[in-house]
Amino acid sequence: MSQEQNIEEQTVNKDNNSGLLTNLLFNIVIPSLILSKFSSPERLGPVLGFWVALAFPLSLGLWEFLRRRQTSFFSVFGILNVAFTGGLGFFALDGFWFAVKEAAFPSALGIAVLISMKMRTPLVQTFLLNDRIVNVKLIEERLSASNRQVEFDALMVRATVLFSLSFFLSALLNFSLARYILRSPPGTPEFNAELGKMTALSFPVIALPVLAFTGCVLWYLFSGLTRMTALSKDELLVK
Repeated sequence: MSQEQNIEEQTVNKDNNSGLLTNLLFNIVIPSLILSKFSSPERLGPVLGFWVALAFPLSLGLWEFLRRRQTSFFSVFGILNVAFTGGLGFFALDGFWFAVKEAAFPSALGIAVLISMKMRTPLVQTFLLNDRIVNVKLIEERLSASNRQVEFDALMVRATVLFSLSFFLSALLNFSLARYILRSPPGTPEFNAELGKMTALSFPVIALPVLAFTGCVLWYLFSGLTRMTALSKDELLVK
């Protein structure tokens, strides 16, 4: 690897790590602290505290959009998610509708993944089998040489269905967590504290199981590719 490539790779890794930290702070840590610690009547109050907490993920989403000058599928969903949460808080709807909203977005993503099977490039191929992760060109050469394209297409269909199930699992866990935690009347400090608790628990309770499920899908996909192409997992990955 040349010195220029090494510097570029280090820069990309640094940006990725910085982006992960920023997302954790703006989407989970700071909103949780505001909702749970600063929404009491003697501080921000329940209404102002709720909107200040929502301002952080919304500001991050808008800043990323303005910086990149393009809209990604997940950025749109993130901003819509914040907007719906704000709307539910504004109309003081009870916790059930927050639970429905929490389940609706991952469910929509799961449906979109299934629908994408009819598209030229399925979303599972964009997310899990792109040329930044795997050696797509080498895989295509091996599949063409062994005449196993039809078998590969069938594998992608099964992987797409499994990948969509990870979003439906997220929807179920989101709904269950919201129904379990959100019990106080909306617009109260207690309700805001419960929202903060739900946000803080979303990573260990929801994200980790979904990541584990996605990891199983990746293992299944890579095992199939290894069998079809006679490439090792190290050869499949971009170095």
